[in-house]
Amino acid sequence: MSNTRPQTEWKTGLFDCCEDVSSCCYGFFCCPCLACTVSSNFGESRCLPLCDICSPAITSAIGVPLCVPPALLSLRVGIRHAYGIKGSLCNDIATSCVCVWCTWCQMHRELKYRKNNQTVIVNVQPQPVMMAPGNPPPAGFMGQPGIVMNSY
Repeated sequence: MSNTRPQTEWKTGLFDCCEDVSSCCYGFFCCPCLACTVSSNFGESRCLPLCDICSPAITSAIGVPLCVPPALLSLRVGIRHAYGIKGSLCNDIATSCVCVWCTWCQMHRELKYRKNNQTVIVNVQPQPVMMAPGNPPPAGFMGQPGIVMNSY
């Protein structure tokens, strides 16, 4: 699958807690709260991170060990794709397993950065005007940008 948009890097590294101390303190003291905030800020259900809390207990109870938090991984991949961030699924899995708290903090910092640096593209093209044959254009009609056509 080719992507025409240029790929960028994460704005901060996985262990760059000093870049935004408030995110890391929030994540350190209440990681579930931070996870719910990240999920909500990305437009997903605030309850999505509960899958990460409940799934290990349920899967280990039936004998299936789970080491990758599913909500964390899916949100990380989603954020990476939404903003054109370089990476791979393998890298996302490894990152999600290395440090759950650091990954949530990195995603929180990324979303804060993206929200504060949004670019708005405004389409300023004029709407097309349909004219019936034989009818002259209205006075001051612009046929092309910068060219004003007057009828006499």
